Amino acid sequence: MPAPIATPSYDRAAVRRGILHIGLGNFHRAHQAIYLDDLLNRGLAQDWALVGAGVMSGDAAMREDLAAQDNLFTVVEQDAAGDNVRIVGAMVDFLAVEDGHAPLRAAMEDPAIRIVSLTVTEGGYYVSAETGTFDPSHPAIQADIANQGAPQTVFGVIVAGLRARRAAGVAPFTVMSCDNVPHNGDVCRAAVMGIAEPQDAELAGWIAENVAFPNGMVDRITPATTPARQAYLAQEFDLQDARPVFCEPFRQWVLEDRFTAGRPPFEEVGVQFVPDVTPYEHMKIRILNGGHAIIAYSGGLMGIEYAHEAMQNDLVSRFLAKVETEEIIPIVPPVPDTSLTEYFELIRDRFSNPRVEDTIRRLCLDGSNRQPKFIVPSIADNLKAGKPVPGLALESALWCRYCYGTDENGAEIAPNDPSWDRLTAQAKRAKDEPDAWLEMGDIYGSTARDPAFRESFTAALKALWRDGTETVLRAYLDG
Repeated sequence: MPAPIATPSYDRAAVRRGILHIGLGNFHRAHQAIYLDDLLNRGLAQDWALVGAGVMSGDAAMREDLAAQDNLFTVVEQDAAGDNVRIVGAMVDFLAVEDGHAPLRAAMEDPAIRIVSLTVTEGGYYVSAETGTFDPSHPAIQADIANQGAPQTVFGVIVAGLRARRAAGVAPFTVMSCDNVPHNGDVCRAAVMGIAEPQDAELAGWIAENVAFPNGMVDRITPATTPARQAYLAQEFDLQDARPVFCEPFRQWVLEDRFTAGRPPFEEVGVQFVPDVTPYEHMKIRILNGGHAIIAYSGGLMGIEYAHEAMQNDLVSRFLAKVETEEIIPIVPPVPDTSLTEYFELIRDRFSNPRVEDTIRRLCLDGSNRQPKFIVPSIADNLKAGKPVPGLALESALWCRYCYGTDENGAEIAPNDPSWDRLTAQAKRAKDEPDAWLEMGDIYGSTARDPAFRESFTAALKALWRDGTETVLRAYLDG
């Protein structure tokens, strides 16, 4: 490779598998895989190499692409200072994607695998927004409970893998969620136990006693890879990669030190181990992910394409600052050795990075799963404290207006949510009957019944349809 491109300094043939990771999207390959690659480059964690796995049909194409390049991939960190390009070699295998998940189940039975980690998106944990807990009534979960020999969900496969380890007298693996979900370890545990308990009470008891599910907070802005980015890599660095990843330089991982059968020495490469990750989760999910939602729907309705362009828009930038400082940061609990104000300034700088080219459309994606985690809890906490939520109610109204399916210029907004048809139908009803949007109890829960929130939301949505986004933002900012 040319000199500017960093390559693995370790012998990939000599490292041994130790972590099975499910979900090889861009975020994992720019985050957990990078931390592990850093360790391997230091001569550490030689028996903790990654084995990749997928459970979606599209993962088969990714496996084929990565296998053709020996499971190597490029990660490009970008900011105003330039590019930092590296080849990551931490993944030594990518399992075949098959119906029934036989390769995945076989890997979980391998005693060398001591951690099973996963990134299956915020909406992949079968959590009811109305109750905030695992939903065992979901058809996919009921199917796995009834067919333990042929699980289809990732959690059903994990239960099958743990059952096989117990039967063979092999120590269980740690189950480590790397998703952007509050208390992701606890949420993951609830899903695993929700399948195990009705299948086999003794197995469930063994899992409860022996399997660790550490909570963790993960952070790195990692946009989708576009053909233009691939072309840039080829042109600027003469590097052909079917699956490159582009990201910001910043990364963070805060993790609880609870592991069943050991772990890599991640603290050597910047992972922060803490007894309780909760304060860090609240900070990141409320301030960063909530902030993304604030700029996303206002920017999307005004036809803005990228996050950094939204930050250059005076109305959007000031909207973000006002909602954060008045309605989000004040209800975020203190975080050890951290200034929330300084953290927000860091977030503003990261959102403004022009090299990342994070699209507004990506930030608007999957609101039905993201809003209940990133926005609604801040609304609920403010209401519980008796505080008004005009800014958060406006954000929710902007989301509703976005889901109508056209922007301020009349341009069609392509489907951008797994529940897009449902959201669009509700948004069209809500144009004349704002309460229709708040009928979605799985998203708003009890918050929708609060009179103060309903009043603020109704006023905001009516104003958006009457006056347009720019005028409504300006009115909000003027008090």
